[in-house]
Formats: sequence, C-alpha cells, structure tokens
Amino acid sequence: MGRFSVTYWLGAADEQEARARALDLTVEQTVEIPRDIVPHGYVEDEILGRLEMLTPGADARGGHLAEISYSDDDVGGDFVQLLNVVFGNSSIKTQTRVEDMRLSDAIIALCPGPKFGTAGWRERTGVKSGPILMSAIKPVGLPTAELAQLAHQFALGGMDLIKDDHGLAGQQTSPYEDRLKACVEAVAEANTKTGLRSAYVPNVSGPAVEVFDRAWMAQELGAGAIMLAPSLIGYDIARVLSADPDFQLPIVSHPTFAGANVITPTTGFSHRFFFGLLQRLMGVDAVVYPNYGGRFGFSREECISIADGCARIFCGLKPILPAPGGGMTFDRLPEMAATYGQDAIYLIGGALLRERADLVGACRRLVETVRQF
Repeated sequence: MGRFSVTYWLGAADEQEARARALDLTVEQTVEIPRDIVPHGYVEDEILGRLEMLTPGADARGGHLAEISYSDDDVGGDFVQLLNVVFGNSSIKTQTRVEDMRLSDAIIALCPGPKFGTAGWRERTGVKSGPILMSAIKPVGLPTAELAQLAHQFALGGMDLIKDDHGLAGQQTSPYEDRLKACVEAVAEANTKTGLRSAYVPNVSGPAVEVFDRAWMAQELGAGAIMLAPSLIGYDIARVLSADPDFQLPIVSHPTFAGANVITPTTGFSHRFFFGLLQRLMGVDAVVYPNYGGRFGFSREECISIADGCARIFCGLKPILPAPGGGMTFDRLPEMAATYGQDAIYLIGGALLRERADLVGACRRLVETVRQF
C-alpha cells in the first residue's frame, strides 16, 4: 500500500516536545485512540501515521517541521476523507499548521488536478503571454440588465474575463439563470465587435442541491468558465466537476469564508498550501486571493508564496494562475508585474468601476498598459 505525506509546522521550542506533538498527530489523524491500545498488525503497521522526519523550523516562528506519512488506505479513495486525514481533529489544535504535502500514486489518481491550468487559460483567452485581465460585475442589488451592460462594456474594453461578484447569487434583482443568459449574450455581442475572446464567468455557489445544476447550465448556455467558493460549498465540488470528462469549463476559486484558515502563522494552513497546492488538488484552474497592499492584510511574501504554490512542480498536476485582487489600481501595475511575472490574472474591479463614465476607455487603457509588460 502506498503512502503520502504532510508536513506540519509545530510551535515546539525543543525537539523532545516537538517529537511528542508529532507522534500525537500520527495518532489523532488516523486511529484516534490512545497509542498504547493501537491494535498490532495491520492497524499499527499500515494505518497508523508515521513520523518520517523532524527538523527545526527555518523561519522567524522557530518551532519544528514534522513530516508525517499516511497510508492510502486511510483515505479509501475519498477526497473528503483525504482532507480529514491531512488536517481533521488536529486543525482544532493551536501551534499546528499544515505547510506542504507529497502525493502518492493513489492520491494523484483520486485528484487528477486542474483540467486546463495556465496553458488552458492562454489557449481559451488567446493571451499567449503576459497577465490575463479579469474584472467583476457589481454591486449586488443592480438589476440584471445593468449587470449585463457592465459585462458588455468590460468586454468591449478588452477584459479577458468578466466574473460575477461573489455576492451575486439568486437575488430577486438578478436571478441566476436570467443573469447568466443576459451576460453571456452581452459578452458575445461585444466579442463580435472586437474580435476578442472575452468570457463571462458566473458564480455558481449556492445551495448544495443547485450548485451542479448551475455549473452545467453555465456550460450549456455559453459561459467561458465558472467561479465557486470552496469554503462555502465544499472542497470536493471543484474536484468532481474538474474530473468529469464532459464538463469543459475552467474553474475559478474565490476565497470568501476562507480567511480563518490562513490568517495566523501558527494555525490553519500556509498560504502556499491553501491557495496553491490545495486548489490544484481540487482541480481549480485559477485562484482569487487578496493582493498585498490592498484592503486586506496579506503580505507581499505571503502572496509570492501563493504564486509559488500555483506554479511549482507538484506531482504532475498542472500549474494554475494566481489571481490577486482587492485594492488593485492602475498605478500598482508595474509593481504587480515585478512581483508576479507573466503568469497571473490581474483582478481589477473597483478601480475600473470608478471610471464608469468611460468604462470602455478605462479598460482599453488598462489593457494597453498591461500588454507592455
């Protein structure tokens, strides 16, 4: 039976304490009974987690890094159970954080990863190099016709992706199906004028019984991708859609409701793991997250680590595009280019909507600026 491993940061000052805490993880994440009553034989030899390596932490937090391996049989071919093994009960502990992961062949088979990834985005948008541009129609409360007009103007201005605001769901002012049809048509009409491949990206997050219906409706009616919020609707939704050979839309992940997973350096997940590696395990093709220097508190180093998690070699899974947003402005574009390089999606919303009097012109200026990088 194969084994995969997870690396945890443990806030333990000395090796003896760190080892004790790591060994506690091997039990807590698998058999969940006192170590001295673990049955001999298969349970102890295979199912019980194994401490493979323990090393001092290398950053300002100190502590120790513990690599623990788990049996594929702990997972049983179930993605939700995989997440439970990675960080189930132990996620409730303090001074414990998931930093990294190595996959076994069985986990790779369970998680084939992104269907499109970076290369797929470039093929679908026609943007062969440099950043891809995305904006959002908002705010909640506007009627469908006004939201569709915004989508039309964004597309006329040359924005590659036009997504729903994550707060747009099925409100009476703009029911999902009505908005989907209107925005797909509005973007398609703009594309006939520009010759571009702008795409509308609806938010399919919603009640569990409706999420898949919304995703398939988006494909049927001509959307260019879908957006979902894994921390609201469940981490397995993207994986199921991505693994389905008949579902042929890229998936954008939105970070709403996810903040508590990453905002402290001693609990939850590393930024690189949560917004990079985990999204790729889920089959996500692009991940939205708060850019540094905006209205949220991520640091530049944390944002760079997310981009690394999106792009690094990871057991054969395709790289995906980081999509920093939240406080993006025109004057920060050179800084963004220096930070993220060529492979990124720039999510710029409010800065463009401020120019609503000439939204098309503002988008064209943005496109012209970014295409120089």
